[in-house]
Formats: sequence, C-alpha cells, structure tokens
Amino acid sequence: MDTDKPIILVVDDDPAVRDALKFSLELEGLTVHTCGSGMALLNHPDLEQAGCIVLDYKMPEMDGFEVMEKLAERRLQVPVILITSSVPTQIRARANRAGVAHILEKPLLDNALIDRIREIAL
Repeated sequence: MDTDKPIILVVDDDPAVRDALKFSLELEGLTVHTCGSGMALLNHPDLEQAGCIVLDYKMPEMDGFEVMEKLAERRLQVPVILITSSVPTQIRARANRAGVAHILEKPLLDNALIDRIREIAL
C-alpha cells in the first residue's frame, strides 16, 4: 500500500452505496476502507490516520451527527464529508455547527465527491 496516499473511510449502512463509493474512489487511485455503521468507524484501526471520512447522515443506531460528536470527544480532527438524501436548512446549519467540511446530497453527481475529497485530503 502507498503510505503517501491518505486513507478515505466511507461510512454508510447501505452495502450497495458503500461498494459503489469504494469502487468509484478507488478508480481515482484512492485507498478506501468501508464501514457499515458509526460504531464500526469508531473502532476502525485506520481511523486516526484517515485523511477524510465520507459519512452518511441517516443510519440506524448512530446517525452522522452522533458519530461527529464521538469523534469530537476523542479530539480527532479528520475532515468529514456528510452525505444525505436531502439537505434541509436545519441539517445544513447543524452540519456547519458540527464542523462538517462539506455536505453533499445523494445521489452524488459527476465528480462532486472526488472534488471535495481533493480539496480537503489530497
């Protein structure tokens, strides 16, 4: 594995979304690991070395904002791109307060995700 490349952690409870994001980001030459839940992310061995987290907002057990709170409690300063099916004003405001680097609406179009990752992690 190329140690100069940042690790991108993709967190989504939908396996099809995880696999599609992993595939598309790996086509761009990125090192990608996936997690099916917020707890899996928090226990991931590469969390502290991650260059970016792509985090789904709506997940069972622990939503994206609860994951952000846990990251803050651990004082982890990893840029987060929040992905969600809709972005009402209150979600955008909450994301800004939580320190989310970017928020993107599903379906992810064109190069929106890779462009944001390049801005914050590459």
